[in-house]
Amino acid sequence: MDINSQLKGVNLGGWFSQIDAIEEKDPEHFPGIDEHIKNFIGQEDIEYIKNSGYNHVRVPIDYQVFFDENGNIRFKDRLLYLEKMIKVILENDLSIMLDLHECPGHDFDTGNRQIQRFFTEKEPVQATLKIWKQLAEIFSFDKRIYFEILNEPVAEDNLVWDRLKDQLVEEVRHFAPDQTLIVGSNRWSNVNSFKDFTPIENDENIIYNCHFYNPLIFTHQFASWVHNPECHIKREYPGTYTPEGEIFGQVSEKDYGLWNRDRLKETLMPVLEWRAKYNLPVICNEFGVFHQAPRQSQLNYLKDIISILQEVGIGWTYWNYKNLDFGIISIGERLHADLPQFQNPQRRDMELAEYLTGVV
Repeated sequence: MDINSQLKGVNLGGWFSQIDAIEEKDPEHFPGIDEHIKNFIGQEDIEYIKNSGYNHVRVPIDYQVFFDENGNIRFKDRLLYLEKMIKVILENDLSIMLDLHECPGHDFDTGNRQIQRFFTEKEPVQATLKIWKQLAEIFSFDKRIYFEILNEPVAEDNLVWDRLKDQLVEEVRHFAPDQTLIVGSNRWSNVNSFKDFTPIENDENIIYNCHFYNPLIFTHQFASWVHNPECHIKREYPGTYTPEGEIFGQVSEKDYGLWNRDRLKETLMPVLEWRAKYNLPVICNEFGVFHQAPRQSQLNYLKDIISILQEVGIGWTYWNYKNLDFGIISIGERLHADLPQFQNPQRRDMELAEYLTGVV
């Protein structure tokens, strides 16, 4: 069996990324960025992740936590702390996917509303390469650390990202010749973008990445940052979905109709066909269901998508370990404070944890 198919992990989003979203949910208890970083994830979390049966973590980082817009280091102490915690993770025999979640000129969250400068100007690309040079100098000491060059690229045209990703990989390879790289497809690493996705030539040490939140009108129902009214309608899974308003933004006609396990697997087919064509490894580095979805439907969906990924031999990384509306653990999130699954001292969704790994 391909080692990639055995990858099973969790995202540590909200630790070095999306800190503003953490603060927004509980502003009166937010201790400031540096204290948050030191307390959000600790040794006990890493040990729990390892003991739960996971074999890797994905560590998203937002460039502005460490660097300025030009790629210069602003907060060296934070980089040193990241290095310290990465060593703790490695000591617990977990591999690490170091994910550049936001880079200069690119924010996946605004990609549907405005053109990203990263794809139209040279300066953000040069700053991003400077960032990767510095990250590689610090974190290339262990081959169990993988470098994900950019989270969820959102170019207007798939071919724009396809060309740019070749350039980025070529440059990053100068700094990190031996690390495994992770490269995702365009439009939020959407499975449908794989039709315009080409492999990196002459580089076999790359894993290709998709994210799976299909259909968005189910997985993101009632999510405040998704402004389409179609995502604010209660929907069950399995179920048949029909539009009740205008279809726009990230919602498309492909979101509607009958959704069940067969439909999920059919939706994954562009990735499976791409993998078969090129005989290259693929991972699903994000999937999940917003916590305000109907509870049993949330579990039904996750059971189906995990079983599909296991069946077809694709490794996965669940979004998210803690908070950010998808977490196995929810602490300080008012919206989810009263949900039954979090009414225990650890604020841990025991049923979800067992669905993911079989271990509570």
